[in-house]
Amino acid sequence: MPALLIALAALYGALAGTLTGRVAYRLSVPAGQPWRAVCPSGHALTGPWGGWLGTTRCETGRSRCETGRYGPSSAALVLLTAALCAALAASTGARPELAVWLLLTPFGVVLATVDRNVHRLPDILTLPLAGAAAAGLGLAALFASAEGRWAGALLGGLALGGGYFALFLAHPSGMGFGDVKLAIVLGVTLGWYGWEILFLGFFAGIMYAGGYAAALVLLGRAGRKSAMPLGPCMLAGAATGVLLGGFGG
Repeated sequence: MPALLIALAALYGALAGTLTGRVAYRLSVPAGQPWRAVCPSGHALTGPWGGWLGTTRCETGRSRCETGRYGPSSAALVLLTAALCAALAASTGARPELAVWLLLTPFGVVLATVDRNVHRLPDILTLPLAGAAAAGLGLAALFASAEGRWAGALLGGLALGGGYFALFLAHPSGMGFGDVKLAIVLGVTLGWYGWEILFLGFFAGIMYAGGYAAALVLLGRAGRKSAMPLGPCMLAGAATGVLLGGFGG
């Protein structure tokens, strides 16, 4: 069963990953601008849900658009999403919270991609994801096989969101308010496994951010005062915490 579960999770991640590129491309715009609705050559993006679902290859009639593929690397997103889903299935096993982790993972990949591209974490994803995570874990907690606590998840969202809000007030030039909203989502997921995992995920994100910033400076791609997207590092830290929390359950 574990091997089958991991394989199914990887397949789900691969399928979801084929759609994340389109969403990330459409959301990767500066604040105040409308979401992208056309490919770089100007062709309208069509498909289910008003063109939000689809691949990152533009087709015009029976011929391919001269743009070809657009947006972030589809192969990279597919591999990343599939690998994360498989790892979560391996750590969590056939427990009800796994469904919540698998639901949130593709959106986390989109948020990391958009923040890396335009230093923005869209409210259209962060705010609904906080509610979805809380509601999903509330349902998971109804099952006897669940290994976390719903109360801990809710308190974790308040604690991590409040902590990042305090950091934002103390140093608003070094952090966006989108990071505060994302922290609520991550606090809910990490808090499910308790305070130890919450702090571990938080500090892991800080460590990843410090390492990433140092690497950019050493490679000459950024200066000491350059703006850096914090969201991808926060998400990586939360993924680390959830994986360790699942193995410890």
